[in-house]
Amino acid sequence: MNGFAVPRLREEPFWNWIDAALLVALALPCLALAIVLSQGFFLLMPRMPGEAVQALTMQFAAYGFWFGSLWLILRQRYQAPFWSSLGWRFPWPNMMLTAVLGPALVIFIAVLGEVLHTPVIDNAVARLLRDRWSVLLVGSFAVTLGPLAEELIFRGFFQPLAVRTFGPWAGITLASLPFALLHGPQYAWNWQHMLLLFLASFVFGYTRHRTGSTAASTIVHATYNLTFFVGYLTQHRELLS
Repeated sequence: MNGFAVPRLREEPFWNWIDAALLVALALPCLALAIVLSQGFFLLMPRMPGEAVQALTMQFAAYGFWFGSLWLILRQRYQAPFWSSLGWRFPWPNMMLTAVLGPALVIFIAVLGEVLHTPVIDNAVARLLRDRWSVLLVGSFAVTLGPLAEELIFRGFFQPLAVRTFGPWAGITLASLPFALLHGPQYAWNWQHMLLLFLASFVFGYTRHRTGSTAASTIVHATYNLTFFVGYLTQHRELLS
């Protein structure tokens, strides 16, 4: 017996549906705490910041508290590292393909949206974009923390558990549904937008499954958001003036 043998790493997911239910149950308390603390912080400021700053600060705090809850679940229940447990790995197969998948997905979604006669909806994100400062804040969030948080939670934590339980296709589908529902209020629950959101989410999930890396799905998600954001700004150049 080799006394210096390297211990085997636990394969994901080593967590269970009780952990998933606990994380879901903590979502609303984390959001409520984020709202209370962020609004209290703003009231102490000499001048109330704009809507974009308020909304993004609250969302940043909510994701932070929810991340903290997930970290505690992995560390306290399983003594497991956070990032590697959630599949954050470099490199991954077909990295160059991953880099262009996001923009290609935007083209597909845009064409399908036209085929479905998807209505233009004045969503909450668009209402936040009023000047260059708000554009910078919203754009930065959309291509950094937003994709990172959503991929680690939906594709890093929930999807492996769903795939193990129901198989790859059903598991990816099951993990994609809450992602679409999370963004539903932004689009007034319009069915065309919900379908497009689900399809984009499914591609993110399939990328995660095929590559074994949430870093890969995060890159696809981030470049997808970036391409849409740049396209929006080309149609509303007055925001940059």
